[in-house]
Amino acid sequence: MKTKTGRYSGYIRPFSCLLDLITINVLSAYISGIPIFENFYAFFMTLSWFVIALQLGFYEVYRYTKVISILNCALKQAFLFTVSCLALAFYYTQDLSFNRVLFFSISSITLILIFKLFIYFFLRKFRLLFKGNFRRVLLIGRQKNIEPLQHFFEDNPDYGYELVKIFNLDSNKSEKLKEFFLFVNDNRIDEIYCSLVDLTTKEINEFIYFADNNLKTLKFIPDEKRLLSLNANFEYYDTIPVIPQRVISLDDPINKIGKRIFDIVFSLFIIVGIMSWLIPIIAFWIKMESKGPIFFKQIRKGLNNEEFVCYKFRSMKINKTADINQVSKNDPRITKVGKFIRKTSIDELPQFFNVLLGDMSVVGPRPHMVSHSNMYAERIDKFMVRHFIVPGITGLAQTKGYRGEVEKDEDIINRVKFDIYYIENWSLFLDLKIIFQTVVNIISGDEKAY
Repeated sequence: MKTKTGRYSGYIRPFSCLLDLITINVLSAYISGIPIFENFYAFFMTLSWFVIALQLGFYEVYRYTKVISILNCALKQAFLFTVSCLALAFYYTQDLSFNRVLFFSISSITLILIFKLFIYFFLRKFRLLFKGNFRRVLLIGRQKNIEPLQHFFEDNPDYGYELVKIFNLDSNKSEKLKEFFLFVNDNRIDEIYCSLVDLTTKEINEFIYFADNNLKTLKFIPDEKRLLSLNANFEYYDTIPVIPQRVISLDDPINKIGKRIFDIVFSLFIIVGIMSWLIPIIAFWIKMESKGPIFFKQIRKGLNNEEFVCYKFRSMKINKTADINQVSKNDPRITKVGKFIRKTSIDELPQFFNVLLGDMSVVGPRPHMVSHSNMYAERIDKFMVRHFIVPGITGLAQTKGYRGEVEKDEDIINRVKFDIYYIENWSLFLDLKIIFQTVVNIISGDEKAY
């Protein structure tokens, strides 16, 4: 069931569409150089905008939608709309000013995005300052299963959820369920959140029946394992609905091509702009301190669990345990120059050659040495999910503090959790955010960088 809108929420999307319509046509009249009323040019241009928006879900923005999702969708919208504008302009006039049409499309999407983000943040401030546009919600389930969502509602009032009451099913379950239904009927409740694992099939059906017949929005909270492994997207085989276990954003050919283009451009920039002059300096420093090669090569597991050669600047003395024992704090194997390049992550720079070769990506789950991959695959649930996509030089888990040495099982479990989130929620803007945060961590210093 779709969430009901608030008192004025139903007017937000039509107003946004109208604002975009005016913006596109006004800017076209003054910038594109093509008369907007000539041969239905304005009609087809506007039509292309809304057809693209409909396909991409450009206007599907909810109170829980993240800014990064809005920006990612806007980027796709901008690219496709620009192509459409160029095609239409070329059709209407052979004397096409490429720069004018390009400037028009970029100006349009920029202004529209500014309006869109203004509305988004205005509503968040409106909820905080005036206590409006709120949805009254109930939580029901065992405390340990509903607690994360409880904290979310309590800690993020700008999302517009008012947690009215919690029904804890740790004891007196049957009485609590009866009390729950009576409470909903006697109070103005908009949304109901139930812990799926704490209800029987019969009870779930009762909740669905109650919500449907009382016009309440009902949402189920899966247990942690299902939360990590299931995106509730329906696919239809003829008329039979099927729920895939996991949706991987990079299975989309457009996303895959876009990420690969970004990887090539970014890695070439680093290799030509930084490594071209840095390699001789680091090489001289490494050779001066210890005997051995400049680069350290190690077999690691990548996409589809296939092995590849991963490159790094050598940071340790030559030893027989490099492919077995993970580096630990104050490890005697690390050289003086090694300590510096590991602390600053300079030792990872040769992996941009791996990116160029296609074995790695700039951002993705960090690859492990073969011995550790085999060990974690046996011990850690869902560890192998990380191998559904190309591994990265940096990743979401690393920016969240789970880089370097794995000191306890909790470290690798959380690393897997963040990696799975990244796999299922990838976007170009998420990659840029991770890269930015990685640079910030390097500059500020990471306590696990050793």
